[in-house]
Amino acid sequence: MMIRAVLLDFGGVIAEEGFQQGLYAIADRFGLDQKRFFHLANEAVYNSGYVTGTGSENDFWNEVREQSGIITTDDELRQEILTRFIPRQWVLDAVDGMHQQGIITAILSDQSDWLDQLDARYHFFQYFDAVFNSFHLGKTKRDPTIFADTLKALKVDAGKTLFVDDNIGHTDRATAAGLQTHHFDGSDRFMKRLQELDLG
Repeated sequence: MMIRAVLLDFGGVIAEEGFQQGLYAIADRFGLDQKRFFHLANEAVYNSGYVTGTGSENDFWNEVREQSGIITTDDELRQEILTRFIPRQWVLDAVDGMHQQGIITAILSDQSDWLDQLDARYHFFQYFDAVFNSFHLGKTKRDPTIFADTLKALKVDAGKTLFVDDNIGHTDRATAAGLQTHHFDGSDRFMKRLQELDLG
């Protein structure tokens, strides 16, 4: 079936996975186990409501500090993460190529207002027809109804939509919702998949 729309995750697909890399760096700085600290902070960004816009960044970092014992400012912690979200130009070039084929492209990301801050720095929104950010939607990809909402907004069918994410849980939920999916684990398989779907 011909693909009419492509939805791409931000961190780990469009850009380097700055959240994980930054949290690992923070863990190293304070002598904490990287994976344990990442799991703690990843749950905190959801539990605090920061990723859905119902809590503040300070709420998020306060929960992280309370559970981990680290002592430093929000700004220092934020910079450890934001400086590592580096957009991948080769992905943006692929998106540009899809546009030239008439394919609808959109970002679908579980992100905070950091995504807006990053766009102000790197200007990547311009490559996409739409941006769906959990911070503004009040809903994350842990809620499978986000896929139906996104498809309705774009006016495309699930079976004609490709969803790309580096989180297997998200791709599994998208598959269950009827979308075609690709679990991103590097450039080679991703570009091969695009070629198989006549998108690259």
